[in-house]
Amino acid sequence: MQTNLSEQAKRLPRAEEAERILRSCVHCGFCNATCPTYQLLGDELDGPRGRIYLIKQMLEGGEVTAKTQEHLDRCLTCRNCETTCPSGVQYHNLLDIGREVAEQQVPRPLNQQLLRQGLRTVVPRPALFKALTQTGLALRPLLPAALKAKLPREVRPAKPRPSERHTRRVLMLEGCVQPGLSPNTNAATARVLDRLGISVTPIREAGCCGAVDYHLNAQEAGLNRARQNIDAWWPTIEAGAEAIVQTASGCGAFVKDYGHLLAGDPAYADKAARVSALAKDLVEVLQGEALEQLQVRAEQRLAFHCPCTLQHAQKLGGAVEAVLGRLGFGLTAVPDGHLCCGSAGTYSLTQPELSRQLRDNKLNALESGKPDAIVTANIGCQTHLDGAGRTPVRHWIEIVEEAMG
Repeated sequence: MQTNLSEQAKRLPRAEEAERILRSCVHCGFCNATCPTYQLLGDELDGPRGRIYLIKQMLEGGEVTAKTQEHLDRCLTCRNCETTCPSGVQYHNLLDIGREVAEQQVPRPLNQQLLRQGLRTVVPRPALFKALTQTGLALRPLLPAALKAKLPREVRPAKPRPSERHTRRVLMLEGCVQPGLSPNTNAATARVLDRLGISVTPIREAGCCGAVDYHLNAQEAGLNRARQNIDAWWPTIEAGAEAIVQTASGCGAFVKDYGHLLAGDPAYADKAARVSALAKDLVEVLQGEALEQLQVRAEQRLAFHCPCTLQHAQKLGGAVEAVLGRLGFGLTAVPDGHLCCGSAGTYSLTQPELSRQLRDNKLNALESGKPDAIVTANIGCQTHLDGAGRTPVRHWIEIVEEAMG
C-alpha cells in the first residue's frame, strides 16, 4: 500500500512504525473473512481492511470525524485478522496509533468520557473493584439485568496458598478484577505449581498490567503502569525468578508486549525486553512439566473457550486443550473456535449490543457438544460468558486443582 504521511503525522513518535505497517498491507481482504464485527455488521469500515484505510486517511491529513472514531472503537482488537493475514500486517499496533490520533482530534460526548474515566478509575484498583463487586452481590436482587450480568454467579473463596519451599520460583501477576471476581484462580494456580515443585513469590508492589488504560486510549498512563511493574519485579528477576506467570491471557498478551511498547524508552527498554521474555501464560509453564505428578482424576467433559488473547495474540491456540487432554479430561468440539466471545477487555461495557451478540453466538458454539462445564483462560471472557446464566464458566486451572489427588 502506498503512503504519503502528512507533515503532522511524520512528527508522531510512532510515525515510522505506522508507515511500515500500512505499506505491508496488500488490501487482499482475507482479514474480513474472520473479523467478528465485519461478520455482524457487513460494513467494510467495520473490518480490518476498512479500518486500515481510515487510519491511512487520518495520517495523510484527511478529516477525522466521530464516525471515524466509532469504526475504530468497534474493533475488538481480537487480532483474528493477524492470524489470517498472509502479509503479516501488525494491525493491533496500527490500531493503537490510529486510536490515539483520533482521540486527540475528536472530542467524545460527556457520557463516553465519564464511562471511560470511570473504568480507568475502578478497574485497575483491585481493592476498590473488589469492594464494589461485593456491594453489587449484596444488592443483586435490586439491580437491573444488565448489571446483574456483570457480576459472578458464584464467588469461590481462595484456598490457602502453599508456602515458598522450592528452589524453582516464579512471579505471578495477580491481576485487577480477578481477585474480586474469581479469587480462587490464582490460589489454585499456586497449589498446582507447588505440586510440580515450583513456588510462587508474591510481589505486592506489582499492580495492573496497564492494558485497561492503554486500550482506552490513555496510552502513557498504561505505559507508566508497565514501568511500575518492571520496577516491582526487577529485584526478584535478578535473584533468579524463572518466569512471570499470568493466569489471565489478556494481561499476559500485554506484558509480553512491554518490550515493544517501551523500546523507545532508554531507561526501560532493556528491562522491558527481559520482562517480556520471562512472561509466560500459565499453560506455557505446565506444558513442559511432568503432569503425572498432579495425580489428576479427570471425570468432567469440558468445552474450552480459547480467548483471542491466547490464540491470536500469544499464538497458543491448542495449548490448553493439549494439557487438559494429557490430564485425561474429555473435550468437546467447538465450532468457530477462532471467533471472539465479545468480552475484549472493557468492550462489553463500551459496545454492549455487539458484545451480547458475540457472546450468545459463542455460547451456542460452546454448548453444542453438551459439556458439563465451559472453561477458559481469561477472567474477562469467563465473567462475560458466565453472565448469560447458562452453562457454568470457570478458569481451567481451578478444574485441574479440584481434580488433583
